[in-house]
Formats: sequence, C-alpha cells, structure tokens
Amino acid sequence: MSQKISMGDRVRLVALPSFIKTADPMPMLRPPTVLSIGAEGVVVNQRPGNYWSVRFANGTFLLEPQYLQLIGIE
Repeated sequence: MSQKISMGDRVRLVALPSFIKTADPMPMLRPPTVLSIGAEGVVVNQRPGNYWSVRFANGTFLLEPQYLQLIGIE
C-alpha cells in the first residue's frame, strides 16, 4: 500500500494474511476466515512493528498496511 494511513481513516481489506491477530491486550491469532476480502473498517491506532489496529464489524484486529486500502482511493 503506497497511501499514508492515519488514525480515523476508513480502509478496506484487499488480501488476507495467513493468520489474523486480535488487537486485545493479549493478542491472539485467529484463522483468516474471521474476516473476508472487501471488509471495511476504521483505523483505531498504529502499533509497533508497522501494524495498524483496525475496527471491523466483528472485532478489532492488527493488520499490516499491505493488506489494507484507503476507501475512496483507487
């Protein structure tokens, strides 16, 4: 992803990682089936290791920017 992400941005999931990490105080790995490609969410904050905390309808997850696309930017 070449666009700059910041807190409050709306993003779309464009690819699925092998596992998805929750953004809980003690993160857990979940299977990629908890989200689907095209799911839209809001960026909550940035975490160490180039991860973004994104709130989706079914939870908040940590994702790297290569899996995200800013909504409204093609």
